[in-house]
Amino acid sequence: MLRATLRSFFAHKGRLLLSALAVVLSVAFVVGSLIFSDTTGATFDRLFASTASDVRIAPRQDFDAPGGIGSAETPTVPAALRNRVAGVAGVANAHLDVSLNRTTVTDARNEPVGPTQNASSIVGAWYPSEHSPVRVTSGRPPRGPGEAMLDRDSADLKGIRIGDTLHVIAPPGTFSVRVVGIATLTTTNPGASLVFLETRAAQRGLLGSTAKATGISVDAAPGVPDRVLKSRISAALGPGASAYDIRTRDEQKKSQAEELGDFLGILKYMMVGFAGVAVLVGVFLIVNTFSMLIAQRTRELGLLRALGADRRQVRRSVLLEALLLGVFGATVGLAAGVGLAVLLVVALGWFGLRLNTADLVLNWPTVVVAYAVGVGVTFVAALLPALRASRVSPMAALADVEVPGVGRPLRARAIAGSLVGAAGVAALVGCALSGRTAVAGTLLALGVLLTLPAVVIVGPLLVRPVIRLLGRGLEPAFGTVGRMSRRNALRNPRRTGATAAALMVGLALVAGLSVAGASAAVSVGRQIDRTLGADFVVQNASFAPFSGEITERVRATPGVGTVVRQRIVPLRLNLPDGRSVTTVAGAFDRGFDAVGKVTYAAGGTAAALAPGRVGVQEKFAREHGLRVGSGLDAVLPSGRPARFTVGALTADSGSGPATQGGIFMGMATLEKYVPRGQDSVVYVNAADGVDPRQLRADLERTLTPFPQVQVNDRADYKKLVSSQIQGLLNLLYGLLGLAIVIAVLGVVNTLALSVVERTREIGLLRAVGLSRKQLRRMIRLESVVIALFGALLGLGLGLVWGAATQRVLALEGLTAFAVPWSTVAAVVIGSVLVGLLAALLPALRASRLNVLAAIAHE
Repeated sequence: MLRATLRSFFAHKGRLLLSALAVVLSVAFVVGSLIFSDTTGATFDRLFASTASDVRIAPRQDFDAPGGIGSAETPTVPAALRNRVAGVAGVANAHLDVSLNRTTVTDARNEPVGPTQNASSIVGAWYPSEHSPVRVTSGRPPRGPGEAMLDRDSADLKGIRIGDTLHVIAPPGTFSVRVVGIATLTTTNPGASLVFLETRAAQRGLLGSTAKATGISVDAAPGVPDRVLKSRISAALGPGASAYDIRTRDEQKKSQAEELGDFLGILKYMMVGFAGVAVLVGVFLIVNTFSMLIAQRTRELGLLRALGADRRQVRRSVLLEALLLGVFGATVGLAAGVGLAVLLVVALGWFGLRLNTADLVLNWPTVVVAYAVGVGVTFVAALLPALRASRVSPMAALADVEVPGVGRPLRARAIAGSLVGAAGVAALVGCALSGRTAVAGTLLALGVLLTLPAVVIVGPLLVRPVIRLLGRGLEPAFGTVGRMSRRNALRNPRRTGATAAALMVGLALVAGLSVAGASAAVSVGRQIDRTLGADFVVQNASFAPFSGEITERVRATPGVGTVVRQRIVPLRLNLPDGRSVTTVAGAFDRGFDAVGKVTYAAGGTAAALAPGRVGVQEKFAREHGLRVGSGLDAVLPSGRPARFTVGALTADSGSGPATQGGIFMGMATLEKYVPRGQDSVVYVNAADGVDPRQLRADLERTLTPFPQVQVNDRADYKKLVSSQIQGLLNLLYGLLGLAIVIAVLGVVNTLALSVVERTREIGLLRAVGLSRKQLRRMIRLESVVIALFGALLGLGLGLVWGAATQRVLALEGLTAFAVPWSTVAAVVIGSVLVGLLAALLPALRASRLNVLAAIAHE
């Protein structure tokens, strides 16, 4: 039986090739995601380990801003603290750290020196240290004001040489430096340009004072453990140590790794999630393949049964073939996953993050996962066909008759699919009716997880009515060939349903995401139209804050009327209901009503921007027991407490992007707690009688030295938001692309095996006059009908998911519902092309069959 199984496997290896390819692609996506994540994490671990000082003293931050945004001044420590630390026993050296991570540096052509147009530079003080991430390879280090050293990657990318001038756009103002040295990185390039200044010059240029630093790096004397030195420093600083964050090398490594790990974790799970979708689609392909192979080998299996093989041996034979296929696919997929990880590493280099492909990390759990996915998925997918094969009686198989009981599974499908579908629909209805975002999101996820298998289960039941409808125009357009193609698609509803389901999964996700994205874009656009009253919005292309120098340039531009600044500050709110919420607050200048249109449920702009007062969204206030006049306790990231009074409530549907979902206050209120902050946005109105088009040209001319900021009118602002949403959707579509590719392979495989199955039938059709061209057309039309059937299922399911997702977004103020009909049309047209493409090889093979050999085929 083993020899028979092996001979059968190698005899049908061509038919199993596409199934093996599906396994390979699925495993490769999973493995590539894991290797890429592990490699990135390990590389940055080495970077953190090699550049961290023995002990570092930094300003204490109780919490980070959500999303990393915020326009407060840079947290610092007193520079004089270095002398106190240097005198502690066991300290070999103490250096002032002066570094800003999101600084714009431009060259003589006024172009950013970073690896991409919007990339920031890391500008900091240079001092010789064994922990330095660079070594000087050309010129010399900076020794005074007006001098700088640049990293080799940025210099080569932008063609910058020693003697060239750079412009540093820092919070205190813009200053120029001359490149006197080039430094080469000894570790991973962090994806930004590195600019080094002399320490005192860095303090003045980046922080505005030589009395401040962003931290102090301490080297331990030989034989002094880091934890012991930390304790000594803390003791020497006394009660004042609580104002600082003092960490050893290991603690710095752990903290930085955790911060990076959060991002890498999200990226890893997102990629693995989409790999899971690809695996699911691969399951449909494998189930279909084995079902068709077993159907084609019915007589062969019956002969084995007649010769003495029992049902268990037949099952084992089929499952062994699946095991061999899984092992082969997992092995090749593992190798392909390594190649995919290399491609991802190379792609990161386009964005300036240069990892070494020689440092790829292949951990043993990744190998285990590869074989678990490849073998497990193939084995499970082949289990049902194996059970079916073992149930065929020897006499029925040898007689080549229809196996009884075919109708019962369809009735069982109808019952099972209806029950699962009803539960899924109930969850989606609950999502639409829920008034709480968390509950609605949970019900949405449950509804998606239930409705997807429900449609897969009842898919074969939908084949006959839907394909009859789709194929209604085939006979008038293509005559007998059209009628035969429709009948071929209807011949085996289970097979057609499984083939279409593979395509349906990817297209349903595409449709659902596109509806959610379009609804969000339209909602934000309507909010901008309703709430933005400014002629122009000046902001950073990466939404980072910018220095007051830019705002002053805007004010000084001829033709400028009203100018209103917006700053963002993170807050931790201690609410009357006992809960604590970390959020962001916006601060505005007086005159906000001239650039913004806010609908109030209570109070007004004057009350919201009054000293010590804040405006709060009505929904937020209702959820946390706030009303006009309520006290509101807050804590800044530095730990400094703040006390506000609720002055106004904004209507849930009347708040715009500037005040959406958060707290807003007057600039004077913010500056009481956070002086010398940076601006996040500047809203500008033209003065009376000034042409806005002329003012825009003047503003753009004024801001030419600051390439990081943009001047946007209302239409540009909406395009900016829409482009960000579309960019995210394009990324998700790209990740879903693999699942769609596997689904296309499924259509190819189904048609190819169908041609083999119908060899004698094709020979008879050719014998009675069907031409090669007509035969190819018949197979192409069959493929198109199946692809369109999958597309309709996917679009229908995706539109339902998208509508439910929009109800979740509506709870956050994004109330518009929009269907991207262009995407829907693209899916339909793409499905037709998929059907045509998938049919190319099977149709060509069918047309080349020898007529007499085909008629004699067993």
